[in-house]
Parts: sequence; structure tokens; C-alpha cells
Amino acid sequence: MTSDKTAQNNIGLYKFLGYSLFGVFMFFCPISIGGRSTIPVDHIISYISANWLEAAKIYILIVMYCGAVLPFIRKTWNKDAMTVFFSAAKVCGAIIGTVLYFKLFPDLKWLWRPDFGPFLFDRLAMPVGLVIPIGSVFLAFLANFGLMEFTGVLMTPIMRPCFRTPGRSAIDAVASFVGSYSIALIITNNMYRQGKYTAREAAIVATGFSTVSATFLLIVARTLNLMEHWTLYFWVSLLVTFVVTAITAYIWPLCSYPDTYFENKPNPDPVYSGNRWKHAWETGVEVGGRSEPLAQMTIVNLKSGLNMAFAVIPSITSVGLLGLVLAEYTPLFDWFGYLFYPFFSVFGVSDAALAGKAAAISLPEMFLPAVLIAKKATPLLGFVIAVVSISEILFFSASIPCLMGTDIPIRLRDILIIWFERVVLSIILTIPIAMLLGFADVLAAAP
Repeated sequence: MTSDKTAQNNIGLYKFLGYSLFGVFMFFCPISIGGRSTIPVDHIISYISANWLEAAKIYILIVMYCGAVLPFIRKTWNKDAMTVFFSAAKVCGAIIGTVLYFKLFPDLKWLWRPDFGPFLFDRLAMPVGLVIPIGSVFLAFLANFGLMEFTGVLMTPIMRPCFRTPGRSAIDAVASFVGSYSIALIITNNMYRQGKYTAREAAIVATGFSTVSATFLLIVARTLNLMEHWTLYFWVSLLVTFVVTAITAYIWPLCSYPDTYFENKPNPDPVYSGNRWKHAWETGVEVGGRSEPLAQMTIVNLKSGLNMAFAVIPSITSVGLLGLVLAEYTPLFDWFGYLFYPFFSVFGVSDAALAGKAAAISLPEMFLPAVLIAKKATPLLGFVIAVVSISEILFFSASIPCLMGTDIPIRLRDILIIWFERVVLSIILTIPIAMLLGFADVLAAAP
């Protein structure tokens, strides 16, 4: 009997350490291949995009078609008003995807602008459509062999009082900055479905930690000429994002969400006393020992990832295009920007109107603010908008459809309110930091 228990512990130790460390390597350890340094999962996606581009595009088109028809096959398309909207958005996304793939209607010059149709299909839909299922496959190593539980025991004293979330949510926070919001949302949705997050905890994690990846931070920094301040920009973005999350977790609407579990099947973090490191280690080994076979977990995660891709990719295309058109061809965001004007003007920011519009335009797409002010911003405004575009987290071209495609019971109304809260808090926090760091509020003289 003792030998059987020892053997079981050895198996658990092997799975906990071996599989979990492999998952950490795939998601959190940048390696350099071909002169490009990024995480292994991203290398896989880049390899597919570079070498099987046509196949990847066909795959994305198929995903769009599946996403468009599944709500009608499953008869879920008219469950409520929001479901009807996103069901229609998926159909529109599939139509737009068809037009873009087959290069139809070339006379629609606005659609074929590089920052419109091609941007949505090639730089948003395709990378996200690949990362969700591929990331889901490798997620089995990260999430199912004890690492979540190990981290949960260790991080509970920090995560619970600061963010009102379990210790295991620390994995979500790291996964988003190193991987992407789609990976983080997959983790969050899985944890919610497994009863490891309540509805409120899942909503806090999904709206507070699911940022774009460090890759997008890099793109924003390059666009706004911040590469010489890259380290400052990265750490200020992380700090502001987490401080804003800590605040929003305690205010409405997130504070009003119920502490109820998916299908009323709770599986919360256990309460420990004594040596926390010892409890964390024993818990990780135990979970690793009783885990399901790897192949079975991989198949389940792949199915879950594909279902999320079906829900997200068509919506990214249609909703993202709508946001871009409204931002470019209507005064909507000029008007909307006046909501944020006072928060810039109170600090004496020189072009508060432009700053307000840049903050507002982060709602349709997080990269739009950087595009808008790239040639007009002072160093101070460039730094502030660069941070705000990351810490606001929620935007219609990708993360909001991703979030609405999960099982987390969060309303669109609340998402918009949380977005507004995050933008305002990010502005208020970032401007003083930027001033303390010495960013000037005047344009450099032309050479």
C-alpha cells in the first residue's frame, strides 16, 4: 500500500513539475529564433503564418463561416438582445471575411485601406484565430497539472485583499502580459467553468487582467517613439493596469456581481494554515497525480478553443470594422472625447481635446489612439496615451467579443461602464507618473 502511494506521488511529482514547467516554457519563456525573440507559442503561430499563409487564411474563413451558422444550428441566436446582436455581427463578419479573402469589390477604397480591411483580417482575425486553438492545446500543460493550485496557495494573501480574486488568478495576469488577452480569457473561462472562480471573480479577472500582450506594447511603443523608454513604459503600464484593477474590483458595477459558481458547482481555493510553501507543493503534486490523461485534456481544450474562435473571429471583423469607420468618417469620437477632456485639462495637458479623442477612440480598437496621435503628440501625451491604451483593456475589435464569447455572465452595459472607469483612472494615475519621469508637454523643435 505504501509503495503504491509512493508510486502515485512520484507520478504526481513528474506531472506537476514536468508538464507544468513545459507549459511555463511555452507561454512565459521568450526564445530567439531567426532573430526574433518571443514565446514558443507565438513562434509556432508566426511559423504557420509565414509558411502556410494561404492555408491559415482559408482556416480563418472556415472559422468565420462556422461562427456565423452555429448560433442558428444550435438555436441560440435569439436568446436575448445581445445574443441577437452578436449573431448578426458574426454573419456580417463572415461576409466581410469573404470579401477580403476573395478581394471582391475593389472599388470600395475605404475598405481596402491598409488600416481597415487588411488590418482586421491579417493583423487581428488571423493571429487571434490561430492563437486561441493552438494556445488552448498547450494550455493543458499550464492549467491542469497542479500549477494553478500551487500558485493559488502562494498568491492568495496578495490577490484576495488587493483584487478580491483567488491566488490562482495571478496566472491570468502573467499570461495576458506575456501571451495575450485571448489566452488569459481562455484560462479565465476554464477556471469559471470548473468552479474555481465565482461570477464576480471571473468578471474581475476578465476585465482587469486580460490585457493585450507585450508584443502589442512593443508595437504601441514603436508607433509613439517610446522605444528608448521601453522598460519604463512596460513597468508603468503593468503597474497602472493592476492598480486600476484593484480599484475597479471594489466599485460598481463589479462589486455588485454575485459570488455564485458556474452551474452551482463550487471548487474554490482551499483554506490553509501553517507552512504555505509546503501546502502549495503538496497541493500541486496531488493535483498532478490525479489529473486526467494528457491526450484527453488536450482534445477537450482544443474543442473549447475552437468554440471560442467560432464565437470571436467573425465578431472581431465586423465590430472592429464598424468602430474604425465611425472613428474615421464621423465626429462621434470627437464628441465622445469631451467626456475625458476635463481629466486631461485639470493637469494642464496642452492639447486636451486631442487627448480626449484619443482616449475615447480606444473603445473600438486599442491601437487607434497611437495611430491618431503618432505625429501630433507631445512626449507627455504620447506616454500617457500609450499606457492608457493598454490599461483600458476592453475594446470592440477583439477583447469585448472575446469576453462576450465566454460563459462569464457579464453584461455589455457593465463592460462599457468598466471601460470608462478604467480609462479615467488610467489617465489620473498616468499623467502624474509621466510628469515625475520627466516627459515634456511640448513638441520637440523640428531639426
